[in-house]
Amino acid sequence: MRNWRLRRGITALALALLALPAVPGTALADPSYPFRDPHLPVDARVDDLLGRLTLDEKISWLHQYQPAVPRLGIGLFKTGTEALHGVAWSTDIDNNGAVVKARGTTFPQPVGMASTWNTDLINRVGSAVGDEARGYHAQNPRVWGLNLWAPVVNLLRDPRWGRNEEGYSEDPLLTAKISTAYGSGMTGGDPDHLKSAPTLKHYLAYNNEVRRDVTSSNVPPRVLNEYDRAAFRPAIAADAATGVMASYNLVNGRPATVDPDLATVVRGWTDQPLMNVTDAWAPNNLVASQGYYATQPEANAAIVKAGLNSFITDDTNAQPTVTAIKQALATGLLTEADIDARIREILNVRFRLGEFDPGGGRYGGITPDVINSPEHQRLARQAAGEAMVLLKNSRQALPLDPARTRKVAVLGPLADTLYSDWYGADMPYQVTALDGIRERLGNSASVSGLDGADRIALKDAATGRYVSATGTTDADPVLGTGATPALVAQFDAVDWGQDVVTLRNAANGRYLGYNWGPFITRDEQPNGWYVQQQFKLEPQDDGTVVLRYVGYETTESWFAAEKYVTVGDDGALKLGASTPAAATHFSREVISSGIDRAVAAAKAADTAVLVVGSNPFINGREAHDRASTALSAGQEALVKAVVKANPRTVLVLQTSYPVTMTWEQEHVPAIVWTTHAGAETGHAVADVLFGDRNPSGRLTQTWYRSDGQLPPDLLEYDIISSGQTYLYSTAKPLYPFGHGLSYSRFRYGQARTGDRPVAADGTITVSVDVTNTGSRAGSEVVQLYTHQRTSRVKTPIRQLKAFQRVELAAGQTRTVTLRLPAAELAHWDVTRSRWVVESSTYDLMVGASAEDIRARAAVRVRGETVPARDLSRPTRAENFDGYAGVRLVDETKARGTAVGATAAGQWVSFAGSAVRPGAHTFTATVARAGADAGTIQVRLGSPTGRLLGTATVPSTGDDYRYVSVSAELARAVGTHDVYLVFDSPLRLSEFSIR
Repeated sequence: MRNWRLRRGITALALALLALPAVPGTALADPSYPFRDPHLPVDARVDDLLGRLTLDEKISWLHQYQPAVPRLGIGLFKTGTEALHGVAWSTDIDNNGAVVKARGTTFPQPVGMASTWNTDLINRVGSAVGDEARGYHAQNPRVWGLNLWAPVVNLLRDPRWGRNEEGYSEDPLLTAKISTAYGSGMTGGDPDHLKSAPTLKHYLAYNNEVRRDVTSSNVPPRVLNEYDRAAFRPAIAADAATGVMASYNLVNGRPATVDPDLATVVRGWTDQPLMNVTDAWAPNNLVASQGYYATQPEANAAIVKAGLNSFITDDTNAQPTVTAIKQALATGLLTEADIDARIREILNVRFRLGEFDPGGGRYGGITPDVINSPEHQRLARQAAGEAMVLLKNSRQALPLDPARTRKVAVLGPLADTLYSDWYGADMPYQVTALDGIRERLGNSASVSGLDGADRIALKDAATGRYVSATGTTDADPVLGTGATPALVAQFDAVDWGQDVVTLRNAANGRYLGYNWGPFITRDEQPNGWYVQQQFKLEPQDDGTVVLRYVGYETTESWFAAEKYVTVGDDGALKLGASTPAAATHFSREVISSGIDRAVAAAKAADTAVLVVGSNPFINGREAHDRASTALSAGQEALVKAVVKANPRTVLVLQTSYPVTMTWEQEHVPAIVWTTHAGAETGHAVADVLFGDRNPSGRLTQTWYRSDGQLPPDLLEYDIISSGQTYLYSTAKPLYPFGHGLSYSRFRYGQARTGDRPVAADGTITVSVDVTNTGSRAGSEVVQLYTHQRTSRVKTPIRQLKAFQRVELAAGQTRTVTLRLPAAELAHWDVTRSRWVVESSTYDLMVGASAEDIRARAAVRVRGETVPARDLSRPTRAENFDGYAGVRLVDETKARGTAVGATAAGQWVSFAGSAVRPGAHTFTATVARAGADAGTIQVRLGSPTGRLLGTATVPSTGDDYRYVSVSAELARAVGTHDVYLVFDSPLRLSEFSIR
């Protein structure tokens, strides 16, 4: 059928071309152009339009803002509208690239959406986001483009990552399932027509924010293929995304912006053209912070050749990009064919979006009426409800009985506040936890709310004057001139952890902020790139405090040393001191204790609902990792006091990441976790607390007992050797991956599978009966984990391979059947650089979490036995089995990975290597920038084992200038673990022993 359509299209194209006037340079927008014929194949239409564009026009389309071509009737096309959990924001080319926030439906943060483990629901959410993107596009296509930058599929390897809220899970399978569902909803699911064009973020191995543009993720081949790539491939392979965004970091020594995967590996996952984009300003980093190329023309040429289509840099100013590309063409670094390849891919996406079809194509009729529609509000409430995870429920503390719950105290810093995040929209309405509970209980109940914050006043110890607000605009400075601690001089101090507090003025409800001076009370919430509403109140020996400003910009190298607040003779606050001694000292007067007020309210209530957690702009965010996952000291003190005052306390934990809270797990009767879940958060909280929704969310990350269970270094990307995530960690967690309770109980029967061995190309089927033994309907997430008993390499302790949500009425039993292609048991074989299913017995574990296994079985799989390494063949050094100290580095700037030693005694090992009779020569391809010679020792059994020989590595003067060296080896026959031990910094790309 497709071949017939292609032949028909080519014939139509030929006839249409014959009908056109052959007058070069005089063409005007004409509806008879073949590229405007929706009946032609996309490739034919792309060819026609590409042939009509001038070289200058094609070059101009490599920038984010692809300019209009009036002579062809083509308008502006912009890559990039943020849509992480709803349409969030875009930029306005007609207003110097100013950010324009959306006010549409806001769904739970991605880590919350994934907690539903409900791909059907997430597909509907994605479809709603795609609809609203179309609605905004109909309002103003110059602001709201249809290329959406979402979802984020970076794995949540370490919960200290600042962008934890943006990802889905630490597990590649769950991440792939949720991202594919979300992306498929946004695309519309039609291979020939796109509702919107999602872009996966951020390729690749990106889990740290501090110095993210200059840090290199060390990712050995197994981790690269089994973990990081595994999260990205499924959505691309399912055509649920139309490209990827390159990440800021380096991967194995090479900036991800020029990762050759983007032109090869990633594009090999689909037969559809992809439109890949850089991250913001990343092209400039190649020359600036990364110093990878000497000039921008070199950098831009490398970006194009690496497979990126859209340069997101210099805001709305495309001229630097255009100039550098033209210089690259003029000097032979690029050809027009290189440009054409990238523009062809851009055009394919634009055609499938319907841009050149009558009426905008299949989805062109979607109007702004869909934005925040009642249907989408209901969907948001469902998503927020299903995302909530019941972590603990002792003695059936939940659900609360609304008929008997007549007096409730809703307490805590998030009780009556909803926070957005950097990639969230402005919520058109808000239902807080306090709102939701009041609505659910109605007027007959008494529901009170308190945030539990200390209300304080700051009195200048030298003058006796108080810090006071004067208004809510930029022209209303905060002054240290108040004669009394009146309401304008009172601030509610909320502790967000690591001693960081916000100060909300009691008179106007606005936050104290720096705003580059003068200090003001303007903002309704902490916000902005630098979040200039952050402070520390540092105690001094004389009993006073000093006010230290800790907005994010204070960590930048260009920020001045003066970070402490001083009060001038005119009363103006400024950053006038670099030390506490030189700062203004304040008396911290407590007007009222937040804990005392909360305790009084809790004692007077039937039930206390305590809502604590994180602020997405403060507790980790893009460009800022977390130092700890602990709940703030102030909030923990509030929890302890309230629980002591009223044992009938329910804890609602609202965070963007896992929290360490062992005291709470031991002492609080019931704990519910939710992420920041959007405008419908309060309804969802009430639905779950009062049993209108039976909780069914499951954790997508391991929750650790302490930061000590995490690697010391956030930059440790090798999860296999370091034992990270539920896959390899042996630590006993607070809550395991997949954990989540219900108001129902579920009984599992025996796991049933076939008795016969399964071939590597066969399918494993596991069936288990699941019974709801509770008194109400509920949903169970049945999870299948596997473990390979024997292997040449270290394999996961357990690994999620399938899951299924099952809805069960009270007393109902259903047979859940999980099917697993045996090919999905494969791991990456470093000896041959390919996937392999090993012959082994595989444990099949079915349960309610990674550690709550209810049924077990085993199956024998007939696969392969990995043969001994043949080191007589050229062996890539990166394919080691073990290592110590070395880093993986870029072999050349364009491609390849080498092993880079940085100090004496570092080594790599190659297990189970066959040393053939007569093999007596070690040959290696090496580079050494240092002036002196270095050495590589060949040893057996260990880094200090039998020495077979030593190769001398001469100085090559450059890390990228390689030479071949060799050394004679002592006789050794048989199978051995071969170690290569380095005496100094050098690079090794490949070697052989013959």
